[in-house]
This record gives sequence, structure tokens and C-alpha cells, in this order.
Amino acid sequence: MRDPAEKPVTAVIVGGGHRSVTYADYSLAAPAALKIVGVADPNPERREMCRKRYGIPAENCFNDTTELASRGRIADAVINGTMDHLHYETSVPMLKLGYDMLLEKPFAVSKEEMDALLRVIAANGNRVMVCHVLRYAPFYRSVKEKLLSGALGDIINIQMAEHVSYHHLSTSYVRGKWANSDICKTSMLLAKSCHDVDLMMWLMQPTLPTAVSSEGGLFQFKPENAPANAGTRCTIDCPLVDSCRYSAKNLYLMHPTRWECYAWADIEHKENITDQDRIDSFNNGNPYNRCIYKCGNNVVDHQSVLIGFASGATGTFNMVGGTAKSMRKLHITGTLGELYGVLDDNKYTISRISALAESGFEDEVIDLSCENTRGHGGGDEALIADFVTYLRTGKQSVSCTAIENSIAGHLTVFLADKSREEGGRLQTVDFGQYGF
Repeated sequence: MRDPAEKPVTAVIVGGGHRSVTYADYSLAAPAALKIVGVADPNPERREMCRKRYGIPAENCFNDTTELASRGRIADAVINGTMDHLHYETSVPMLKLGYDMLLEKPFAVSKEEMDALLRVIAANGNRVMVCHVLRYAPFYRSVKEKLLSGALGDIINIQMAEHVSYHHLSTSYVRGKWANSDICKTSMLLAKSCHDVDLMMWLMQPTLPTAVSSEGGLFQFKPENAPANAGTRCTIDCPLVDSCRYSAKNLYLMHPTRWECYAWADIEHKENITDQDRIDSFNNGNPYNRCIYKCGNNVVDHQSVLIGFASGATGTFNMVGGTAKSMRKLHITGTLGELYGVLDDNKYTISRISALAESGFEDEVIDLSCENTRGHGGGDEALIADFVTYLRTGKQSVSCTAIENSIAGHLTVFLADKSREEGGRLQTVDFGQYGF
């Protein structure tokens, strides 16, 4: 008789967008591990795309989670890739039916939502993993293993920085889905950099944060910074369309595949999209054709966070938007040495204290360039594979993003944003209610 652990985990997609499909595609690469058996999405074209892509029966294609829930539980798990502010309302009905879940980050947009979701999970005993994929990137996984080995001794300070490129910032956080917190219900720190704060909490375990403060603001993309003769829509009424570094023509028409899942969402249902299709899209209200300075965005484009830990260590995180290229940097100082590296280079250096060495230190370079770095530094595929293993065995890997392991990062972000809104006022962190 076949071991049940060898049967594929069955899953339903909730929200058939880019992130859900990225994880669901694991079923195509490893059909013995994962099988997609349903989809819920209000967009009929995305439902149909998922139906064809994964061979989903027509009767398992639903408009929303209400329709899906009416059928009872039809799979082992849900892959929830809905927009941030929909995570709570789309997750709760599924959790109450007993589904386990892979839930896109952030798993909640406020402390109140987080606490309510955790109560539902506690009541129903669900296994929920959060999509903090960078824990699974070979770079960060290797760093974590070095720290666990004691290579740096006790950590004194951890410094992290995320540089968000000008084209990523403008696409997602000025023109795009996360540009206005009144609509998307998330801050820049929560939507973009909760990955990084989560990494810091994970690398610093078992110590927890005790105090958080933060400063930041919107520096560049304000109406008053627009050139005097700038138009309102790049390719329609702006004389700077060929020279502006944020021109929609240069960012999207000249590089049509760079951000295609965002910039061309209104025509994604078409086959063999042409340059003329994209021009027509820009001429017919595509929001990615708006002047970068006149988009009504209100999220920060730079923010700094200072964290104090129970061990006495300190940490800093800097999110800087509008850089020439994307980059994540890490520098950890311990009692035995220090570690520094760049995710995008896929290597890091450990400098160990050595009083006998001529230089006073000894360097070790860890080069991970031969590892898979596609999709969040190689994290996407590793995360979904670990999710399947977690559901089959109940065992958590060193990288496991089980929801209880993601509380510290989310709470730190909520308090950092509160501090920023209060002019940098220090916020104390209390984990008592979570049993830490």
C-alpha cells in the first residue's frame, strides 16, 4: 500500500495572480508532490488561465471564497495570493473549514487583524506558512546556518539595507498597487520590506526586540517636484517623454517584459500581445502611463528603523527607494568576528578576529553563485517545496515560515510605522500575549 505521505498535497488557489501562480507552478515541476485542484478568483480570464494551466475541473473554478466555501473542503491546502488587505477576509472561511494554508506576506495589515487571524488558527489547528521567501534563498539560509554554528559568537549589532530600484519603486509603489495606503491598506515597510524585518528577527533568534523607533517620508515623488512643463500622462501630453528617467515609454514600452504582470494587466488575457496593443493600452487609461510626480501616492520612499533587542544587541534597517539598482545588504558584528555581504552578489565574507594574523583578522569568502537564484534569490521554489514537506511530515525546517515564527517581524513593522507616524517616538514591544 502506498504511504499517504507520498501522495501529492492537493491545493486550491485563492487569487490567481502572479504570486499564486509562481507557487502553484511547482505542481508542474513536481506533480508527485503538489496537485492544484481548484481556483477562486473574480477575474474570469485568470480563472480560465489557471484551469487550463493546471487541468482544474470546471466545477472547481469559483468566483470567490464564498462560492469555494459553500463546497466544503475539497483539498488539503489553500495557496492564498490575494492582495494584502484581502488576506484576512479570504483566509478565515478557509481556515474554519480546516484547510492548511500558504499565505502571502504580509499575512495581516494591522495588529488587530493579526491577532484575530491567530485566534482563528489556534481554534482550528491549521498549519499556516507565510511567504517570506527570502528565508529560503541560499544566501540567507547559509548565513543562518553560520550563525547557528556559532561562527560569529554572540551578536552585538545587525545592519540591513534594501535598495529599491527606481523602476521597481515607480512601478509598484508610486504608480502601482501599493502606491496609496488608503487603498491598499499597507505601508511601504509592510508591503515591501516586511521580508527584511522578518529576516532580521529570524537571524537574531532566540532574542526578541524590546524597542523600536523609525523615521522616514516621501522625498521624491510629489507634485511640487515635477518639472515645470511636465504633462499628466507620459505618452499623451508630456514633452519630456523621451528624456525623463521615469517616462512610461522608457520604462515599459521600451522594456515590455520587465514589469509585464503589472504594467500590462489590462491586456494580459490577449495572446501574442503586440507593441500596438501596449500603445493602445497607454492611450486608454492604463495607470502606468501617469506622470510619476502626479500619481496621488502617499507611501514613503525611504525609511530607517532602529531596534533594540532583549539580549542588548541593536539592529538597523534602511529602506531606500529610487536607487540605480536593487540590492539587499547585510552586516552582522559578533564577539568573534563579522559577516558582510550582498544578496544580489550571492556571496558573503566572514572576517574572524585573529590576534596572531598579520592583519589582525582572517577572511573566509562563502560563494553561493552556483546555487539557484531565480525568484527571490532562489527562495520561491524552495519555499513551496518546504510547504509540501511541512504538511506531509509536520516538521519545520530551519527556514520554515510557520505563522507563529512570523509574528515578531510583523509586530515590529506595525510598531515601526507607528513610531514614524509619531515623529520617531520610541515604541516598546510586548510579546506576552503570544506566549513568547
